[in-house]
Amino acid sequence: MIVGSGGVCMERVDVTREHPARKVAEITLGFWLAKVVATTLGEVAGDAIAQTLNLGYIAGLAITLGLLAAFLVGQVRADRYHPFLFWATIVGTTTAGTEIADLSTHTLNLGYNTTSAILFGGMLLILGIWYLRRGTCDVSAVVDRESELFFWGAVLFSNSLGTAFGDGLVYVFGLTYTTGSLVCMAVIGAVLLLHYVARVNAAFIFWAAFVFTRPFGADFGNLLTKEAAKGGFGLNTFATALVCVLLLAVIVVFFERRQRRVDGRSSIAA
Repeated sequence: MIVGSGGVCMERVDVTREHPARKVAEITLGFWLAKVVATTLGEVAGDAIAQTLNLGYIAGLAITLGLLAAFLVGQVRADRYHPFLFWATIVGTTTAGTEIADLSTHTLNLGYNTTSAILFGGMLLILGIWYLRRGTCDVSAVVDRESELFFWGAVLFSNSLGTAFGDGLVYVFGLTYTTGSLVCMAVIGAVLLLHYVARVNAAFIFWAAFVFTRPFGADFGNLLTKEAAKGGFGLNTFATALVCVLLLAVIVVFFERRQRRVDGRSSIAA
């Protein structure tokens, strides 16, 4: 994997699961399951703060950015990948992303299309600068602080973009929460098919899938908690958020233990 110290000066680094500087979870089935649950949790938690508690989007954004900042400082200062800290930071970006998108569309009245365009441009800008600085946007190369900061910036923009896009599918294009989720699943499937059929760049595949898992989780979260008049099940936001927290913890623990067993057998065989 190619990483470097900045500019165009690159060195080749073998980034493996046990690399001492690895800061991002391995991209496996467990990663994507956890990502979907984290996005659902972020949508539900963001709505709980701004709407259920009736604090509004400005206060909601201040609260969620504060929590994200605390998680992010711990994550960046950590010397290696820590599963629960990493996923807490992901949840922080999904929750703050919910407030950023809702503040833009509802409070600032920019609308879903304009908000999505702005956030998409911001994400492309970060990925472009990251590529120019490091020569790659591959997340498996995130083993230094500069790359990690670019990674989390792209994550925050992508999760905010996914929220605005997911809401736009419902409120602009008139889809239900269920059909909106199915559309996002179809796009993710098409992206993965491109990876295997056309050999599209792996970094592009990752970020495309990362963006579209966000509206999938957002629409699913809305399906669970919005009132029946809006096409939802009307479940309590706090209870739903708690279930998501527990489910996320189970997924992370299960796949981490599973991977350790696989690594253990590989070490014995070697």
